[in-house]
Amino acid sequence: MDALILASSTGGLSLFASGRSRWRSNDLKAVHSPSSSIGVQGPTCSSYNVVGKYYTLRFHRQVMKHYGRGIQDTPTAFQKSNTKFLLNASSDHPLESEPGAYPKNTWNSVKSALDAFYRFSRPHTVIGTALSIVSVSLLAIEKVSDVSSLFFTGVLEAVVAALMMNIYIVGLNQLSDIEIDKVNKPYLPLASGEYSIFTGIIIVTTFSIMSFWLGWIVGSWPLFWALFISFVLGTAYSINLPLLRWKRFALVAAMCILAVRAVIVQLAFYLHIQTHVFSRPAIISKPLIFATAFMSFFSVVIALFKDIPDIEGDTIFGIKSYTVRLGQKRVVFWTCISLLEMAYGVSILVGATSSYTWSKVITVLGHSILASILWIRAKSVDLKSKAAITSCYMFIWKLFYAEYFLIPLIR
Repeated sequence: MDALILASSTGGLSLFASGRSRWRSNDLKAVHSPSSSIGVQGPTCSSYNVVGKYYTLRFHRQVMKHYGRGIQDTPTAFQKSNTKFLLNASSDHPLESEPGAYPKNTWNSVKSALDAFYRFSRPHTVIGTALSIVSVSLLAIEKVSDVSSLFFTGVLEAVVAALMMNIYIVGLNQLSDIEIDKVNKPYLPLASGEYSIFTGIIIVTTFSIMSFWLGWIVGSWPLFWALFISFVLGTAYSINLPLLRWKRFALVAAMCILAVRAVIVQLAFYLHIQTHVFSRPAIISKPLIFATAFMSFFSVVIALFKDIPDIEGDTIFGIKSYTVRLGQKRVVFWTCISLLEMAYGVSILVGATSSYTWSKVITVLGHSILASILWIRAKSVDLKSKAAITSCYMFIWKLFYAEYFLIPLIR
């Protein structure tokens, strides 16, 4: 019986058909055969074969009829199970049998995680911090022998500690501005929901602890105080506590950015190399004064300009930036451009007073080119477009990077 059912489920239709054709053939033979007639001798062997085949065929037909009814009456749960299986098989989720499916998914997860952290770290600030530290560290070099493993180690310690503190500061700002960023910067991980608040807290806490730990074990007081002051100002700038969240006040917010970007970065990291790495007395040189003064202009411009594309969210949530107070993007925009052009003009004059011809040529020509590029770019910005203003803001950061390539050449 099991053999019959198995045959019926694995191509039994052809088997039954061939059996039926063979039965008809044998039946016809039996009818025309002399031995098929009923006589005194009783039924012959052929007659028994015909009758046996007849009942076998009827049995096969009953089995097929029952099998067909069983298919039609299959329970709903079984059909749903099959449907679910087919849907899963046709979905984006790979089957276990697909080679390389899981490594590919793992790699995609890693890329997504790295991309989210990249956006969370605000890479334009990370690049600016790294370049500024390397640039001002070069101001401490007096002779070729100063370029040694000791120097590179000191620079690396400062860069790593400062970048971890940078991530703490920008991360805390995002934690404090989740609702505002949903309007102004919805692509950030906390605003988009890629990171939970708990994840953000873990990241900023971890990076702040590691930054202080590295600053402490290095044993450089200029480095440690740079980290500590940056921590205090960055916290006061963002965190929503009584008497804090200084970003609500335009002047105080600008002073926070100026203090970190213009003063702390230039002086503290220069002194880290000069006094801790080279063990020399602190000397305030002409290039250091120029770097501090020029970056003061630049920091004010960044503090003002960054609020122009954020005017919508700042207005809704009561952040009294200069752009919100004035209510005119054009006024703030051209104020920023004018301040930068003034800074480039002063830089050209400083470069022209250099006693070294190579320094004079490079710095005068370099600042003239940057000033011209800035003016041409500013004239082409559509102030009605948030995307255009944001793009120009990121362009100003590129000018910020370029300046740190020229600062070590001031002599």
